[in-house]
Amino acid sequence: MTNAKILIIDDDQAVCSSLRLLLKKKGYNAHSVNHPSIALETVVEFEPDLILLDMNFTINTTGKQGLALLTRILEDHENMPVILMTGWATVQLAVEGMKIGARDFLAKPWDNDHLVKSIADILALSSMNIPKSINKSGDIDLENTGSFSHIIGKSQEFLAVMDIATRVAKTDASVLITGESGTGKEVISEAIHEMSKRTSNEFVKVNLGGLSTSLFESEMFGHKKGAFTGAIADRIGRFEKGHKGTIFLDEIGELPLENQVKLLRVLQEKTFEPLGSSQSRKSDVRVISATNKDLQSMVSHGAFREDLYYRINLITIHLPALRERKEDIPLLVKHFVKSTCRAYDIDQPMIDDSTMIWLQNQNYPGNIRQLKNMIERTILLNMGVKTISVKEFQQYASAQVSSGSVSLPAVGKVTLQDMEVNMIKKALAYHHHSISKTAASLGITRSSLYRRLEKHNIPHEPQS
Repeated sequence: MTNAKILIIDDDQAVCSSLRLLLKKKGYNAHSVNHPSIALETVVEFEPDLILLDMNFTINTTGKQGLALLTRILEDHENMPVILMTGWATVQLAVEGMKIGARDFLAKPWDNDHLVKSIADILALSSMNIPKSINKSGDIDLENTGSFSHIIGKSQEFLAVMDIATRVAKTDASVLITGESGTGKEVISEAIHEMSKRTSNEFVKVNLGGLSTSLFESEMFGHKKGAFTGAIADRIGRFEKGHKGTIFLDEIGELPLENQVKLLRVLQEKTFEPLGSSQSRKSDVRVISATNKDLQSMVSHGAFREDLYYRINLITIHLPALRERKEDIPLLVKHFVKSTCRAYDIDQPMIDDSTMIWLQNQNYPGNIRQLKNMIERTILLNMGVKTISVKEFQQYASAQVSSGSVSLPAVGKVTLQDMEVNMIKKALAYHHHSISKTAASLGITRSSLYRRLEKHNIPHEPQS
């Protein structure tokens, strides 16, 4: 947002001069005031697009006056973007400011690049009229949602999320994606990265729930050779690998408090040190986090740091459960049927209207992931069937499927590859190892069957 007007409210003349010079070099129209008593009238006269507000003034060093001024500004200018400037000693007050309505907080002394990026992101979000929390909405602009065409859905809830994700992708704003397991949080995060200006750089995925406390620093920040027993070589951490790209912090609600402090530091200061090194390295990453937990409830119970919570969720996107977007189920079913048959090179079965209605009326506690697994396994259990009915889908939940001398493991304890191998063996046995009849019964060509026999090392000659 070029030529945006930025008002600096700080009683330190040197800070004001430094910020004005920096912002003018970046093309902003910067103005400053040194006393809170004239701040409100200056906001009215200058009509800024964004305010940089110091939390402390020499007449009152507790930070309370900064919070009071922030409250007054937002009472009169509800949608005014405000970034708080604070020392580490008053970070908790800055968090209180975020609750009141500030968009971000930066610690002094600030990093110029970090400050400029924060201003640019918040101005961009403000110009797009993106609310801080995204869940369901009414009328939406669908002009750009085609960029997510590989993500399936047409319901209002789904399209609202896609519209916001598309617009947020154009910024570097931190995003927190919430929703039940299986709703597609990782898929959305990847789509945001692909639509961003960082798409040519790494998208680094980290499952924080799978990281032990002892391995956290080494995994995230890397280590130097000899840093600890077993460190036989230098290792690059996830933040260094994701430099100039995006880091996806999945299951962030599982992160222990002691590691939350370490994560907060790198997100706040944009620097880190590998284990065994005293040399700081810059971290330029876009952070997208995801959780199926209620982080606000965890904050209130002391299980999640409040300052980290506000650091990771400049924008929150909530993904609806599949039961809340049943209109999308037929589209998803058709997509998974097609993709499964393409992957296994088999004929595509039909699913009649009554079966689709049955599928649409299921609850799916595992959401999209559960639906995908149900479709894939049902198709593999019924290769060669021209129309799959409710009965075949109900077998998905049966404990065991057996036929003749070949039985299948309990559904839920078998991989798709196991399914394929077992179905081929079953068909070979039934057709007395006739390649032509076996291929026909499975709905695949002879050459496709031979490829699978070779791939899985399945003997196709009758056993003596």
